[in-house]
Amino acid sequence: MIKPSEFYLRGGRTGVLLIHGLTGTPTEMRFVGNGLSRAGFSVLGMQLAGHCGDEADLLATGWREWYASVVAAAERLREQVDHLFVAGLSMGSVLALKLAIDHPDAVDGLGLYGTTFFHDGWATPPIGRLAFLLPLLTRVGIGRDRVSAETEPYGIKDERIRNRIVGAMLSGDSQAAGLAGFPWPSLAEFQRLSLHVRRRIGRVRAPCLIAHSSNDDVASLRNARIVQRGVRAPVETLLLDNSYHMVTVDQDRGQLIEQSAAFFQQIAERRSLELPRGARVAAAID
Repeated sequence: MIKPSEFYLRGGRTGVLLIHGLTGTPTEMRFVGNGLSRAGFSVLGMQLAGHCGDEADLLATGWREWYASVVAAAERLREQVDHLFVAGLSMGSVLALKLAIDHPDAVDGLGLYGTTFFHDGWATPPIGRLAFLLPLLTRVGIGRDRVSAETEPYGIKDERIRNRIVGAMLSGDSQAAGLAGFPWPSLAEFQRLSLHVRRRIGRVRAPCLIAHSSNDDVASLRNARIVQRGVRAPVETLLLDNSYHMVTVDQDRGQLIEQSAAFFQQIAERRSLELPRGARVAAAID
């Protein structure tokens, strides 16, 4: 059964939509949400469709349903703010890019944390590196009941936080820590989303803050370079040296929060100067 897990922190007229990763939960965005709220932003930590339940709940959805839930959350937050920023972790970053591609007038900027197009980090199991084959395999019925288990170090360098999150995950608390593995059909859906966004990444016009671990165990720096080289927008890159993949909860999260707040605030102030205060019309997200 899916448990409602999103959070909303009311702040000023600049909003940030936070998107968690595949099999994850809004909890993995909570540190960032709290930090941005203290900096004066309104923050919505959304919940992707099919997430925070069991494996069957996730398998009942695909990337289009995940993306539709992003659009719906963006619409809700956009009604309450003058400027909308979207930040995502891992697959959440890919979904943020998709939103900016489809709705360029509605997204003022992006925070791309541990962007994952390919699972090619140093701790990725073999199936992760062959995941590009999964759409074909699952289409012909191979691997529909298979799950790729998460492995050490679970994307987290900080042992205290890792033990807490992994303990919740392995106990079955999907609301707090997500699922303990990746069902192959869901990985196949992720691959379809990844290809869809990579083919269109040149349409991104929103300024991007790329934050990526230099020692990412799940997604190598190749993923960050795809964004750097592909988008047609200003890019700022933050390399984090004391974290693994889950940069929103790991040891560099303070630096991530500080840089994100400064990046979003600078853009919002510049946009406010472009139009008289109160004259900005909220862009529609259909």
